[in-house]
Amino acid sequence: MTTTQARTEPDHAHGADPHAGQAPAAGSGHHGPHGYSAQKDAHLKRLRRIEGQIRGLQRMVDEDVYCIDVLTQVSAGTKALQSFALSLLEEHLRHCVAAAAEEGGAELEAKVAEATAAISRLLRS
Repeated sequence: MTTTQARTEPDHAHGADPHAGQAPAAGSGHHGPHGYSAQKDAHLKRLRRIEGQIRGLQRMVDEDVYCIDVLTQVSAGTKALQSFALSLLEEHLRHCVAAAAEEGGAELEAKVAEATAAISRLLRS
């Protein structure tokens, strides 16, 4: 089995495909390496730290911490996710969009449209 088949075919050893019946995420048909691949370990470490912040929020609510203190931590978690998103977007522009710019044409147009849509989603959040 090829690496691509391993990623796209359901793993029958673990039961039903958890994504069956779901529409694929935007850009999900593009298999690595991606712009963030070189920094993958650092990104995962950062996301685990953010996950810890969110779990901290759960503990704060469970322990009836003062609401303003909880909101302060929500703001910190939100800023951490926004910072991560901007870093990922920059890597996308430097890698994926830059590569498409070399090809030009429809590929470039598609990558610019994807980046624009991602920026729009970030601004609305």
